[in-house]
Amino acid sequence: MARIDHIDDPNAPAINSVVPSVVAIVRDDEGRILLIHKTDNKKWALPGADQEPGESITQTVVREVKEETGYDIDVETSTGTYTNPHHVMAYDNGEVRQQFSPAFRARHIGGSRATSDDALADGGPFLR
Repeated sequence: MARIDHIDDPNAPAINSVVPSVVAIVRDDEGRILLIHKTDNKKWALPGADQEPGESITQTVVREVKEETGYDIDVETSTGTYTNPHHVMAYDNGEVRQQFSPAFRARHIGGSRATSDDALADGGPFLR
């Protein structure tokens, strides 16, 4: 699904939903940070996405990192909850959202690099 990000745009469409969407700050043994190249807006981002019914928030973090990158992680701690009411995301299905993102620090513990429908093939690298 395509998405247009509006940041500090007075002409952005009106928000019609507020959605929790976790992000993971994953470091490898060299201290590099894991990023994905998003398919919906073509931007680089921390891995993460919306929580699904029946999951704990840390289960969401583990699942999303695995789905988007192929890597296994160990969630270490929460780093905070982040939101910006001036960052509006308009999707082609009519949803216009503001997200709030619980963020978690995690450690890479295994797995093999892979991509999903959410991440382009050049995503998933650990970057400094």
